[in-house]
Amino acid sequence: MLWTEALLDVQNTVIELNPSSYLGYNLKHAALHGAQRYDQVVQAFRIMFSKLDNASDTDTKVIDSQLDNAPVRVLDTTTGLLCDRKAQISTFKTSMEYMELVSSIITHPDLRMERIIEVVATYFRYAMLSHRWEGEEPLLQDIQGKVVYELDPIDSIAKLQSFCKIADDAGYRWAWSDTCCIDKSNNVELQESVNSVFLWYHHSALTVVYLSDVLPSSKSGAPAKSAWNARGWKIQEFLALKIILFYRKDWTLYLDDRTANHKESVAIMRELENATDIDRRAVSAFRPRMRGAQDKHQWASTRITTLQEDIAYSLCGIFGVRLRVDYGEKGQYAIGRLLQEIIAHSGDITALGWKVVRF
Repeated sequence: MLWTEALLDVQNTVIELNPSSYLGYNLKHAALHGAQRYDQVVQAFRIMFSKLDNASDTDTKVIDSQLDNAPVRVLDTTTGLLCDRKAQISTFKTSMEYMELVSSIITHPDLRMERIIEVVATYFRYAMLSHRWEGEEPLLQDIQGKVVYELDPIDSIAKLQSFCKIADDAGYRWAWSDTCCIDKSNNVELQESVNSVFLWYHHSALTVVYLSDVLPSSKSGAPAKSAWNARGWKIQEFLALKIILFYRKDWTLYLDDRTANHKESVAIMRELENATDIDRRAVSAFRPRMRGAQDKHQWASTRITTLQEDIAYSLCGIFGVRLRVDYGEKGQYAIGRLLQEIIAHSGDITALGWKVVRF
């Protein structure tokens, strides 16, 4: 008798008020089981799990959309482990944030999509490292399956550890470095990474620029003289970034400037404008496009890359084009293919006036 009354209460107060309520069908399932009405138990059980499936479908679509413009492999700043996308999603689905989100979707079927997107976007925010390669940098094979924080903290390993700690302290669960987060032995992944890195930097929540040759005692103007500023890949990284912080050799903020975003620091941006000949306003409002080919060439003309082909590949992002990556083709051929893409898409034949950059 008590189970029958409980069933009526569930039916009349919970399910009728909200026919899509997972909680209602969960209670109904329990009441039917207690009343030994097993044929109806199965039906209530199926309905209950259909509600869970609907919630899961919703968050899965949002997660996939969020990760579209994110690196395929990142470091977990909490555990120190390297994670591919599958591991990232698995970590999220065991997190408190996920449990609370699913519960909200189930109990509030009218939950605004904006709220779901906000929770997912916040969880998957990531920090990027922009730096100069020095000596033997740790590659994917060196850290895969290992805890980064437990490795011997020497040279480039110490740099990676410090970067992860800064990202973690800033509240970012995920971090990316070009040294160890790309499987360079996998040609497909390498192709995708080279052509996507501009977008990855652009969508990052924070980019940490590590100036290993700028001492704590350095005066204003040090970034302009840093080897970081001379490297070919750094031009697109600098232009892509939304939020950037410059760190000195000892991992203290450059000029002790505690502005939340150094792109908003007048002093630092004035230094970089003088060093790069890129107008501060152009940096703040930069969007990849074909126009201004000569200006962009000028920005890159004095920069150097270790591999000849990278002088062309490092410019793909600022023009918004994709190139087939072919290390070994020589620099002039890579640049030639880049110019073909620029002219084909923009009709700007002034690009033909480019001089061969130095390697």
